Amino acid sequence: MNKDKTIGIPKAMLYYTYFPFWYGFFNELGITIILSDNTTKKTITDGASLVVTETCLPIKVYVGHVLNLISKNVKNIFVPSIQSIAPKIYNCSKIRGLPDLIRNVVKGDFNIIEATFDKSQKDNDTDDFLFEIANQFDIKDKEKINKAKKSGLIVQNNFNTMVLNGLDFDCALDYAKKGQILIPPKKEDRPIKVALIGHGYNIYDKKVSMDIVKKLNKMDVEVFNAHQLSPEQLKGGLNCLKTSLYWANQYEMTGCAGHYLQDDKIDGIITITAFGCGPDSLMLEDIRRKSKGFNKPLLNLTLDEHTGEAGFITRLEAFCDMLYRNKRAKMQKQRLKEEELLSRL
Repeated sequence: MNKDKTIGIPKAMLYYTYFPFWYGFFNELGITIILSDNTTKKTITDGASLVVTETCLPIKVYVGHVLNLISKNVKNIFVPSIQSIAPKIYNCSKIRGLPDLIRNVVKGDFNIIEATFDKSQKDNDTDDFLFEIANQFDIKDKEKINKAKKSGLIVQNNFNTMVLNGLDFDCALDYAKKGQILIPPKKEDRPIKVALIGHGYNIYDKKVSMDIVKKLNKMDVEVFNAHQLSPEQLKGGLNCLKTSLYWANQYEMTGCAGHYLQDDKIDGIITITAFGCGPDSLMLEDIRRKSKGFNKPLLNLTLDEHTGEAGFITRLEAFCDMLYRNKRAKMQKQRLKEEELLSRL
């Protein structure tokens, strides 16, 4: 029995996908959530010091956030194992094995609150997963756990609605936690529109992504991503690239890329991936090969703990300059075509 009704949640990895649900779920159960601090250079350095060099950046960041929670004297740290989200649809081995990884590399006085979610197993469902978590806090009332599940789904759905309508992650999360929905007014139309393809933990963590969205906005570039697409649009993007679904977060990459590659309003594609990520390298190669027929510029930015911001900005600026030149050339070509048609009248 766990009498300590607090739980620490690392602000890394699947935090950027599922935290709205966990916020509603744990609060309804009367469990206080303690978040790790925002990612810093120290977070990354601390995490990297405990794992082998070849480990991908998101896992190094995750380990660093666990260490940050331990430094706050948090005794219960939530580290679930999300094996599969649907039959034959899997997460990468590192996400699947997070509890074992943390147990073996992080030393300290804390409990791992873990449970396994595996939709590839017929007898494993969401309710069993949630009951397993609640039971570790000696909460066994199924009606109470089901009520917490409903509360989590409300917060998650509100959050999803807002990011779908273009609200940024932090703002959408703040409103969702308050039980509110804010639909932002239509943004001012920018001359260049770019699709940013990547996982939430690579895009929304401002230290990891070097605040790429803000940098692009300063270049007068409008940014679109997977969270602004419906499940049907993501599935359509996957079908467009004639790719079958295998990885749990493949919609964020291949599905998103497929949709925006066929969107005439999008001027270019930027993919942001972590060095050493096996699934990302496979998905990126698939996107590269199949994007050639769409005649749309593509830039890949690969991140690790040694990525320098100066070179990162230089590549972004060069890519955006090219998009501006392409746009001007297309507009000029269109004007000449219209003038030629008018001259024939």
